[in-house]
Amino acid sequence: MARTAKAASGATTAAASKSAALKKRGTSEEPLALWREYKATRSESARNRLIETYLPIVKYTAERVAAKLPQNVDVDDLMSAGVFGLMDAIDGFDLDRGVKFKTFCSQRVRGAMLDELRACDWVPRLVRTKATQLEQTTRALEAELSRPPTDIELAERLGMSLAELDELVKEASATSIVSFSEKWQEQDDSHAFHAVDLLEDRRAESPVDELQRKDVMEMVTKELTLKERLIVLLYYFEELTMREIGLVLDLSESRVCQLHTRILARLKGRLGARAKDLR
Repeated sequence: MARTAKAASGATTAAASKSAALKKRGTSEEPLALWREYKATRSESARNRLIETYLPIVKYTAERVAAKLPQNVDVDDLMSAGVFGLMDAIDGFDLDRGVKFKTFCSQRVRGAMLDELRACDWVPRLVRTKATQLEQTTRALEAELSRPPTDIELAERLGMSLAELDELVKEASATSIVSFSEKWQEQDDSHAFHAVDLLEDRRAESPVDELQRKDVMEMVTKELTLKERLIVLLYYFEELTMREIGLVLDLSESRVCQLHTRILARLKGRLGARAKDLR
């Protein structure tokens, strides 16, 4: 009898210890007092304190989602959307169900971020799906063949004709955008630049061509007389005729032609000697 009472007392003590441990564990993981206050009063201050408590979950989820997205997607924007998901999770959480709030809210926070991304996406969802399918098929064929697949191999794997594949590639290319304001950071902050800096200005003259032209001009006219330089400049840069050059230099047209022929012969020999330097 004494042994039975002792065993019962030991079981009661063990159960009490286990209950206390569970209660302590739940309190450390979930702010139960704050939850009860919010569920009882639905006060805004209690909800704000709950949001502050679980905000690290939003940040962690936003960083994980952003890791799989282009660089132009801002983590702060994802966090803003995630906070709304967190607020919905707080309003819909039931303490009596015995579920951890972290498990309950993580999916809602992530879902709110994905909903925001879809709402801001200017590409139709069907086109985005096709682009993903094309990318996955291309990667799978590259892994199998150990080389980039041909259009015929891609079309066969996707079960479509080459014309349909071309149309799919055109649609998929529309999903890729580049922000001109995106900043590309080098190791040295002083060498950072924007994507817009890489655009070619087709209306501007190439500075390399301009420098090369000046170098060639200086080289070929270095040993010419003043009159010979004028003939070269007036004929090739000002585009005057031999007769007009003769009027400017007070020479006959035939004399200008003779000087021009002599200049060309000298320049040809000089350029031939410097052919290696001009390559």
